[in-house]
Amino acid sequence: MPAYSKNILSASTNGRAILVAATSSPGTIIHTGPSSSSVFHEIWLYASNPDTTQRTLTIEWGGTTNPDDRTILYVPSQSGLTLVSPGLLLKGNASPLIIRAYADTASKITISGYVNEIA
Repeated sequence: MPAYSKNILSASTNGRAILVAATSSPGTIIHTGPSSSSVFHEIWLYASNPDTTQRTLTIEWGGTTNPDDRTILYVPSQSGLTLVSPGLLLKGNASPLIIRAYADTASKITISGYVNEIA
């Protein structure tokens, strides 16, 4: 039977939100995936935008290639906990895959979430 544990994002400090400071690729690191090929990370991400202007957020999932690794979404103004990743998976790799994010304006959006590790 697989082992399962719930963890904070690797770039989070004690579970706190991660400020998206980057405005271009490569983005701010959000989470570094596992290094073992028998481990999966199920990743849940939420964006918050307390600013008065809608912001564009780009998520780089495991790489920085456009368009293969990028997802672009709009985070409404004065919003909190907008779903960004509904439990998408990263599989372990000898060179761990990294999730990054950048926005159209620096330091306006934060990313929160958690990781379910399945081994």
